[in-house]
Amino acid sequence: MLSVTLGPLALPVLPLVLLVAIWVSSAVSRHMAPGNFGPQAENMVWIAAGLGLLASRMAHVLPNAQVYLVTPWAVVDIRDGGWFSAAGWAVAALWLAWRGWRQPVVRPALGSAALAAGMIWSAGVLMVWSVDAKSSAQPAPDVMLTELTGTRTLGLPEIIKGKPSVVNLWATWCGPCRAEMPTLAAAQKNTPDVSFVFVNQGESQATVAAYLQRTGLLLTQVWLDPASRLGPASGSEGLPTTLFFDANGNRVDAHFGMLNAAALQVKLNHLQRR
Repeated sequence: MLSVTLGPLALPVLPLVLLVAIWVSSAVSRHMAPGNFGPQAENMVWIAAGLGLLASRMAHVLPNAQVYLVTPWAVVDIRDGGWFSAAGWAVAALWLAWRGWRQPVVRPALGSAALAAGMIWSAGVLMVWSVDAKSSAQPAPDVMLTELTGTRTLGLPEIIKGKPSVVNLWATWCGPCRAEMPTLAAAQKNTPDVSFVFVNQGESQATVAAYLQRTGLLLTQVWLDPASRLGPASGSEGLPTTLFFDANGNRVDAHFGMLNAAALQVKLNHLQRR
């Protein structure tokens, strides 16, 4: 489960769960703190959340520093989904424990807030993992796609057969899709041992061909999914969505939202090591 829809919006699941966990825990701390200590306890929770997010991001960036040094601005581009959540939770818990030790009067409130956040996050992670485990254990969805030239109609498993593959779901009207397309095009050119497949969602051959000609993007393996079946079959309700498959056609990773060059390279490194 990569995303959920709220009205016209498609939102990534785990960041949404995290926001709910932080909001609920801050409310719990304010309610549980005695007397006039509510705002102070709530501020401590928000500081813990900020420190945790920073630690989680750095725990992802530092092991991949060689990649991020090429495009340093990508360090602050958190849309790439690069987080190591365990580090973030550890730092947040240590901060709350230290503040609770320094101010015993708010200790029960901070403990309750941490418990509430942990329960919400754990429930969200288990829900996502239960869905993703089913998707990852299965081969690529057998959705029939038509080549942009109109000469072939094949199922996705047949298209990606035999090579590690990156499958990008996109549309010409999608701003983030257009923004990441040059990065994906460059990766397709520079990573010949990985197959890049671009699956347009719900648009006509004429629309897609005109867009590629207008932008000058040199892409191969462009396919059409007129009924937009691949997204829901992959657990995503929004665009862009990028799926990563090993040489056996099993999904090993997925990303909802725009990918920058650094994040894409990290995922390609992991894919090529499998």
